[in-house]
Order: sequence, then C-alpha cells, then structure tokens
Amino acid sequence: MEASGSDKTGPLSGFSIIEMAGLGPVPLAGLMLAEMGARVVRIERLAKDQAFLKVPAAFDLDRHGREIVKVDLKHAEGRDLVLRMIEKADAIVEGFRPGTMERLGLGPDVAMARNPGIVYGRMTGFGQDGPLASTAGHDLTYLALSGVLHAIGPKDGKPVPPLNLVADYGGGTMFLIMGLLAALLERSRSGRGQIVDAAMIDGASMLASPFFGFMTAGLWRDARGSNLLDSGCPFYDTYACADGGHVAVACLEPQFFAEFCKLLPLDSRFLALQYDLSAWSDMRREIAARIALRPRDEWAAHFEQTDACVAPVLSLQEAPAHPHNRARATHVTTSGMTRPAPAPRFSRTQSQVANLASTDIRTTLVALGIDNDEIDRLASEGVVG
Repeated sequence: MEASGSDKTGPLSGFSIIEMAGLGPVPLAGLMLAEMGARVVRIERLAKDQAFLKVPAAFDLDRHGREIVKVDLKHAEGRDLVLRMIEKADAIVEGFRPGTMERLGLGPDVAMARNPGIVYGRMTGFGQDGPLASTAGHDLTYLALSGVLHAIGPKDGKPVPPLNLVADYGGGTMFLIMGLLAALLERSRSGRGQIVDAAMIDGASMLASPFFGFMTAGLWRDARGSNLLDSGCPFYDTYACADGGHVAVACLEPQFFAEFCKLLPLDSRFLALQYDLSAWSDMRREIAARIALRPRDEWAAHFEQTDACVAPVLSLQEAPAHPHNRARATHVTTSGMTRPAPAPRFSRTQSQVANLASTDIRTTLVALGIDNDEIDRLASEGVVG
C-alpha cells in the first residue's frame, strides 16, 4: 500500500494547528493531527539542530505532514510572526518546560489576547506546577514516579522499561490530543479557547486507574510479577519455544482456558484449578515444558483462528507481514519506509498518510497573508530561514 496524496480530507480538515518543535509526545501528536486532516505548521528554531537522533528526512515522522517554518524566536519580529500565525490558528501545542513560552513572549496570556478562541496545548513531564515542574525528566522518570514502572517486569527481576510508550506516548501524546479535541469541541459551544495542561505523570497515572481499584478491592498485590496481568499468572504470560522464539498466552476466561488446555494439551486436572493460586506453579511448569517442544511458528499455526488466545511474539520487522495486519493494511509503505498506518479509522472522513514535510516557507507565509516583499525582508534580516 502506497501513501496517499496531499489533499486534506480527514475529520480535522479545515483546522489549523501550530506545533512548536520538540521531541517525543508533541511531534507524534502533530503527526496524528496532520494525518486526521489538520493543517499543522511546525515552528523550528533557526539555531543549529541539537537532536540526538539524526533521522533522514524521508523517515523523520516527527516532521512529516507539516509545513516547516524556521524562525528566530529571540528576534522581536520572529515572535511577532508567530503571534500573527496564532491569530489565524485553532490551536497551538508546545512541549517546553514551564515558563519557556512566557519568556519567549508567546505564553497563553499573550496568545489569547491575540486570539481568544485559541486552544493552547501544553505538554510537560510534571505539569505546569508542583515542586518538580521545572525539573528535567524523560518517560522513565515519570513512569517511575507514577508507580506504574514498579508493576512492570518479572517477579524476581528489576522493573523493565516498556519502551517509551506509556508515559511519552500513552500518557503524553494521547492525553494531549484528547484534551485538544475536547477543548475544541467545547469552543464550538462557548466560542472561547482555553489552556490544556497535559502532564505525562498525570496521564501515565490515569492509565493505571483500574489497578488502583483492583488494589483497594484486595484483588491486586503491590508486588511486581504477582498478579493476573503482570506475568504472575501462568495463563497470561510469554513462553519460550524450541527455536528461541516466544508465544504470548492470554486465555483469561474459563472458556478460553479450556480451549487452550485442549489444544496444548494441558493436563485436564488444571481445568478446575485455573484460578487456584496454589496450582499456578505446577501449571506454569507444565505449560513451559510443552511449549518448549515446538518452534514458535508451529505453535502459531496450531493455535491460529482458535479461541485459545495464543499468538506468536513478532518483531517490529515481522509484524507488517502477518496476514491479519496485511488484510487490514495496518502498515503502509512510503518513501522506502514501512510504518503503521494512520489510526483510528473513520467511515467518511478518512485520514491520510502524511507526506514529507513542506519547507516552502514562502507558500506558508503567503497563505497567512504575508506578502512577498515582507518575506524577503524577514529572510534577509535572519528572522526566518
């Protein structure tokens, strides 16, 4: 499947969003918003790029789908140029430490004075206030302080970083987007913008809400690898196969566990002991011994299209070739790169795969009402790239 064209047809078509360049959750939000049809103008600084990952442009999803404008934000005219963009935008998203946008003269008060309807999305690790608000951190930092990291990993091992999916992208990107869309929806009634304070520590904590309920009810131990969903349970875990690959077993409900027992096969005595914790050690040993007898892909074929809830653990390179992923076009190939396709899907206003970023600053600024003479002057004075 090749990437689609550049026409904006998604559910956010007609919305204009300014993205202040950064790393992590804000760029992913920018990509998703662009693929849902929004016009996303990414403001980058003129200073030399200090990114620690040098990604070729064709593969740099932090910039795809955007119009790139490089601006000297320390120059008064640079700040004014961004404010002129804000006047015409529906939303702005930034991921700086608290106070940075204010020091640049682009804080919420100034922005809302120019555009009372602007939705101002702020993405930070610790939020806009609190004793750690100005402290540096990354996904793992916020995950550690949320209590979530403590719960991830084997019983007799150390906490395991779940990539940077939980705080950065789950608790960050997704909560930022949800907040923006909620504020835009509310604006359709009130006509007024507002600030969205999206903190990764808040979002990661919110994702763990059910487990706080389980723990209070006495159904969850605050000990890693000791519970139903954290590898403590033998029928919700991964197992090594004969070829060194792994399968994931997730037959939580009795009817699915019964199917698993029949197909593995597992001693029928375990059917009545599924939730008897005293039987779990023996059950785990027997499951592990059986699965170790055959290679991963044989098990995948054996359990395919059954309700035993067993799946091969695929690598990132393998996943796009899986028949289900191929049938749903879950991945797309563009610019020589295979990547996940836009999600979620819409029945009428379909999202489109973002193309390479546009760096035609003249076209972008003309569309904002800035004439060519002024653009030439701003460029000659080093205000824009």
